[in-house]
Amino acid sequence: MRIALVGIGKIALDQHVPALAASPDWELAATVSRHGRVEGVEGFARIEDMLEARPDIGAVSLCLPPVPRFQAAQAVLRAGRHLMLEKPPGATLSEVHILRDLAQAQGVTLYASWHSRMAHAVAAAKAWLAGRVIHEGRITWREDVRKWHPGQDWIFQAGGMGVFDPGINALSILTEILPMPVHLRAAELDFPENRQAPIAARLSLSHGIAADFDFRQQGPQTWDMEFQTDAGQLALRLGGNLLEIDGRPATGEASIMGEYPALYARMAALVRKGASDVDLSPMVLTADAFTLGSRRIVEPFVF
Repeated sequence: MRIALVGIGKIALDQHVPALAASPDWELAATVSRHGRVEGVEGFARIEDMLEARPDIGAVSLCLPPVPRFQAAQAVLRAGRHLMLEKPPGATLSEVHILRDLAQAQGVTLYASWHSRMAHAVAAAKAWLAGRVIHEGRITWREDVRKWHPGQDWIFQAGGMGVFDPGINALSILTEILPMPVHLRAAELDFPENRQAPIAARLSLSHGIAADFDFRQQGPQTWDMEFQTDAGQLALRLGGNLLEIDGRPATGEASIMGEYPALYARMAALVRKGASDVDLSPMVLTADAFTLGSRRIVEPFVF
């Protein structure tokens, strides 16, 4: 199946393009970007031009930042093309609700993807936790924004989500593996005095679960979650790729590769079934943190 990739930035070049090149389901037939290009693939500057010139392309994957994504997403769905959204699926929940309804009306697939759910050990963690009682949990999600988003000022602008850009990955795993719903009780958000989105956050969730997100980590990056249950301790390391039970390795791989190929396989399966997948639970928790969280001003941040 032919697909177009919109927004040729770091994440597209690092993850989406290699995943599509290796996919047995997809052919990358066009790109849309103001500056980025993929060698050997037809490029367009405007999504409207691509949709008009390439009626043979039946699906589009959007890798734009959250704020400008809605207009492009609407154009894709109105043109009757299937649509895959990089996480988070939009800048606001209401936008994604509109897109979900539009996709249903047009009879096309909409996939709000969460790449961290495809990490090697997530499915095994979900199976182990099924039916168990969670006594408490701890999420530590700390990474270096300068490494993963070098010079990308949009991430600290209103709607860019700041530290919740990676933090929502943790929340996507959490809402996938827990055997019960979870809700936010309190939050504290650290905003640099020169920015409009938080650089760190601490969340208090139901079932005794606490989360610590920070965009200022240097050296080794930390993507861990640990749970005390009525049957022992479970830990997920390396962003959901390694599973430990009671401190001993259980399954997984020490690699973050494989998530995006799994996303595109899922997208292909949805298209073939004529189905959509629009789970907004990680985004709901993020929105609740902005609604309920107290605000703390911290030192300015510059790239």
